[in-house]
Amino acid sequence: MEHSSGEESEFSDSEIAEYKDKPYQQLRDGTLKVKYPNGILRCPFCAGKKKQNFKYKDLHQHASGVSKGSSNRNAKQKANHLALTLYLENELADEAETPLKVAPPVAATPVSEEQDLFCWPWTGIVVNIVKEPDSGDDVEDTEFWMKKFSKYKPEVVQLLNDDKTQSAQALVTFNNDWIGFKNAMEFEKSYEAARHSKKDWSLAENPKGSSIYVWLARASDFESQDPIGDYLRANRELKTIADLVKEAVKTRNKTVVELASEIDMRNESLDDLQMKFNQKSMSLSRIIEEKENLHQAFFEETKKMQRLAREHVKRVLDEQEMLNADLEKRKRKLDAWSKELNRREALTEREKLKLDEEKQKNDMQNSSLHKASLEQKKADESVLRLVEEQKAKKEEALKKVLELERQLDAKQKLEMEIEELKGKLQVMKHLGDADDTAVQEQIKKMNDELEAKMEEMDGVEEMNQTLVVKERQSNDELQEARKELIKGLQDMLSGTTNIGVKRMGELDSRVFHDALKKKFDPDDAQIKATELCSLWQDKLKNPEWHPMKVVLVDGVHKEVIDESDELLKDLKAEWGTVIFDAVVTAFKEMNEYNPSGRYAINELWNFKDNRKATLKEVISYILKNLKSLKRKRG
Repeated sequence: MEHSSGEESEFSDSEIAEYKDKPYQQLRDGTLKVKYPNGILRCPFCAGKKKQNFKYKDLHQHASGVSKGSSNRNAKQKANHLALTLYLENELADEAETPLKVAPPVAATPVSEEQDLFCWPWTGIVVNIVKEPDSGDDVEDTEFWMKKFSKYKPEVVQLLNDDKTQSAQALVTFNNDWIGFKNAMEFEKSYEAARHSKKDWSLAENPKGSSIYVWLARASDFESQDPIGDYLRANRELKTIADLVKEAVKTRNKTVVELASEIDMRNESLDDLQMKFNQKSMSLSRIIEEKENLHQAFFEETKKMQRLAREHVKRVLDEQEMLNADLEKRKRKLDAWSKELNRREALTEREKLKLDEEKQKNDMQNSSLHKASLEQKKADESVLRLVEEQKAKKEEALKKVLELERQLDAKQKLEMEIEELKGKLQVMKHLGDADDTAVQEQIKKMNDELEAKMEEMDGVEEMNQTLVVKERQSNDELQEARKELIKGLQDMLSGTTNIGVKRMGELDSRVFHDALKKKFDPDDAQIKATELCSLWQDKLKNPEWHPMKVVLVDGVHKEVIDESDELLKDLKAEWGTVIFDAVVTAFKEMNEYNPSGRYAINELWNFKDNRKATLKEVISYILKNLKSLKRKRG
């Protein structure tokens, strides 16, 4: 493809001399360039041809030959080359004797690859693309070249067709990163090794067939006055490897500085939180130490009371034993007197009367001693009764003290949960994303819950005057907190989680289905399990059915399941132990949680340990799993 003065129309041979003036003027003012560094001369009207560099003599001969023209040259080409002939003779006559300075081979250049000017993004140039009818290759299709060069991982291939020479060039675009540069260099070197590089193209004389030549676009291609140069100037930039390295280092250093600043800010904030956490930990440690001191004082006082009680009982028993011994001694003495009187019964009447009087007196004394013995027995019983009453009162007082301690522990535990929730809430506020609506809502909800707990603590402090009021208030607050957690977090704590909401007193239909699918087909098992589960759920709700009995266990009366109940016996015999255990468990749960209403109650449950979950476990579990909840709500 040739570069003309801008006119697209053709003209006759007789007008060649007239139209040579415009390209001649373009050569003079530098619009069309002929002379390059190192004394290289090029024809501006034959860019893209196999031979680019000329000596003055060769270029003059080329321009003169084309201007005088053969039959395959059009008038426009002749006019352009006539202008070049005049320009060489008039303006570059001093170059006639100057030897041609050919650029040294690339391998010998002292300039490092880092200082070479490359077209960026990296671009490969493919020339001498000729369609051969017998080859069967669709060289005019970019998909053909993408597949041919696939091992170098090109991104785009663009074809530039030359209708005059029935050939085409291709521009192969690679990724603009360092991997793309590596692929581009391998692309160039593979064809350079096969002697199909840019140098080989320049030295080739009339290459035959569709043997392509390949090289990586550099500054010389960027500045060339041909369609490839025009495309490169419009769509590419000239950059050295060093320039790209500097840009990458500058960008990386800026990012590192920003990240370092962000890390410093976050570390400072975390230090503040750590200091607050340490303060709270010290406060909690003091509270725990005070609790331990109170517990130790209570234990010592209890031991003292027990010791005094034992001493008192021992003293009473010792006194009773002494009285019994004295009584026995007197009885033995009286018995001896009675025997002596009986022995003397045969004495005189006077002595007999005297003996009768003494006997009556002795009988009276025996009666008095008997009455004294009865009174002593009553006194002993009274003493034992007083000891039992004292023991009962002591146990009652001990129960009250233990209940007070339990309530104090519950209060301190609630305080610790509030302090822990505060600390974790501060961490969430610091680490959470301020733009994340779900996290902000969760933080607000936890703030509301924290304020509610603080208000409950104030209420506990005000109502802590007596043991009974404190016990009821603490229990109501804990139950209300559990109800609020169950109400607000029922959906959040559902599914197969360690902590969740369990319906106490409600039968699990899956247990029925698993047991019945061994006896029935899958579809029939599902229907039968649903019917049987519904039937027994209705029985559990019936307040008149109460399969319980009272038994004595270790001296204590306890209420247990009556397995001799007819309904339970029939259930176990017909459907097996698994369903029997499920029904018994549900009945125990309903009997414990809602014996009067007889309907299922929601309860926070630790499924891992199969027990009721504490408030601390629920709150800790929510905080621990906050990221997944964030994604779920997002």
